[in-house]
Amino acid sequence: MGVGGTLEYLSDLMGSAGHKHKRKKQLQTVELKVRMDCDGCELKVKKALSSLSGVKSVEINRKQQKVSVTGYVESNKVLKKAKSTGKRAEIWPYVPYNLVAQPYMAQAYDKKAPPGYVRKVENTATTGTMTRYEDPYTAMFSDENPNACSIM
Repeated sequence: MGVGGTLEYLSDLMGSAGHKHKRKKQLQTVELKVRMDCDGCELKVKKALSSLSGVKSVEINRKQQKVSVTGYVESNKVLKKAKSTGKRAEIWPYVPYNLVAQPYMAQAYDKKAPPGYVRKVENTATTGTMTRYEDPYTAMFSDENPNACSIM
């Protein structure tokens, strides 16, 4: 290790004694639905989101009202910055329709969704309940048990 390495090791130990290490943010893409009507709106949103620290790129699709922000950012900070422009913004609520088990279910289908997309539905298994109704008369007349006829 040598003298330089030893000094560096000791300084790291002394320097980190009172500090907690920050977790490094991961590169991710945050998709938002932002209401934009014109080029001015688009430019305003792009400028605001580009000013965030850690942002690598901002892509806007005005036809779908979709903004994709790529970088070392947190989704809630990106959403807050988008809302600070005065535009209505929310996390992108849509997924491709082929990723949903029942895309034309009442909760998933949305007329405002872009073509090929439906709303994200968290748990489709609990939305539809199936109850089995057993007819009491079928047990009364049974082919397996001839003595089960209760009418005679």
